Amino acid sequence: MFRLWGKLMKNNRLIKDMVYCDESDLNRTRKIFKGIEQICLTYDLANPIWLESTIQEFKRHNKCRFGKDNFMETIEFDYLEIQVLEEDD
Repeated sequence: MFRLWGKLMKNNRLIKDMVYCDESDLNRTRKIFKGIEQICLTYDLANPIWLESTIQEFKRHNKCRFGKDNFMETIEFDYLEIQVLEEDD
């Protein structure tokens, strides 16, 4: 099972979170994009833009933060953080 944790943070406090689970046969990249899409749909957000710094952070740590620079609209929180909790064997 693949699990992706999405957290909305403001002033270093967790304001909302959810875990996206996927048992499909999609590849890892598609599961990540599908998870982000579901998290953003749940919280009524536009999908964030992957900047080069975001991609590098995700490659290194299996987690990354999407701040105000990653969104086209104004956001009501400091950042959205995603983290891979579990991957398929």
